[in-house]
Amino acid sequence: MQSLDQFRIYYNHTIHPELLRLERKRRQLLLLLLFSFFLLIGIVILEIYLNILIVTLFLMLPIGLYITFLLYRIQKFRIDFKPKIVNLILDFIDDGLNHGRFDYDPKKFIPKKDFLSSRILATDAPYYEGEDYIKGKIGEVDFELCELNVREYSKVRNRLNYVFRGVFLHASFKQHMRGALIILPREFKQYLSRSIKAFTSKGGRSVDEMIMPDFREIFMVYATKEVDTTKLLSKDMQQAILEYKIKTDKEIYLSFVRNQFYIGVTEPKDILEPFIFTSNVSFDLVREFFEDIQLLISIVEDFDAHH
Repeated sequence: MQSLDQFRIYYNHTIHPELLRLERKRRQLLLLLLFSFFLLIGIVILEIYLNILIVTLFLMLPIGLYITFLLYRIQKFRIDFKPKIVNLILDFIDDGLNHGRFDYDPKKFIPKKDFLSSRILATDAPYYEGEDYIKGKIGEVDFELCELNVREYSKVRNRLNYVFRGVFLHASFKQHMRGALIILPREFKQYLSRSIKAFTSKGGRSVDEMIMPDFREIFMVYATKEVDTTKLLSKDMQQAILEYKIKTDKEIYLSFVRNQFYIGVTEPKDILEPFIFTSNVSFDLVREFFEDIQLLISIVEDFDAHH
């Protein structure tokens, strides 16, 4: 697994120059927006001064077209920014030992049926959107991940409530495994009652006594009787999950269902979305995305190594 220090060196030599190039584009866009603002203010003042209806109506079409052009330029900058940086990060990660090539598609996402199959969260997911799809292979394990935004209708208010928002990974391994296991954040036990009830109704039971005490303080673990918890959930994997949770304070969900496993890491904001009015030349901007992906990759690596 690539370290953060190695990534910082790679950032300085490869990602930082690309961020500087994109920063020049951002400044050009900002100057265009500033010029356009004063231009439109001038046109509005002229219309007020002339107070001629036909002139106002005549100018509405070109003004509307120009505003559409500005919105297009902003959207194009956003769309172009993320794939360039994500592909550079993936080029660094997939150089790791036993890694295959990682491919990225900004518009694709993991199908809803795979999210529901994880059994992590009991929901019908009437609102389900995603982006930033990545697929690859580590050893004998094929995986895919993406950002997901999952919501459901509130039973109290007429609105959609968040069920999950963050990075979600689905992996398949060749070894046949019976049963299922889920790992849920203990802090949200009262909000996860439906998930726990749905899992235990199909033969799941708490196996907290079989995990590390530090891990047990933060996470709940349920498994069906066919699962060897200590073999499936190694101490190294528990430690990696625990350290990441303590470091980032993000919520982590995991499950193993037969020869599939799933990981969800919550993220309240869109990762690596560029700014327009402030600089994007920042190590922290790309570090968070790298660490989120690296956590998921490290769990896949651990599973491939021990199974």
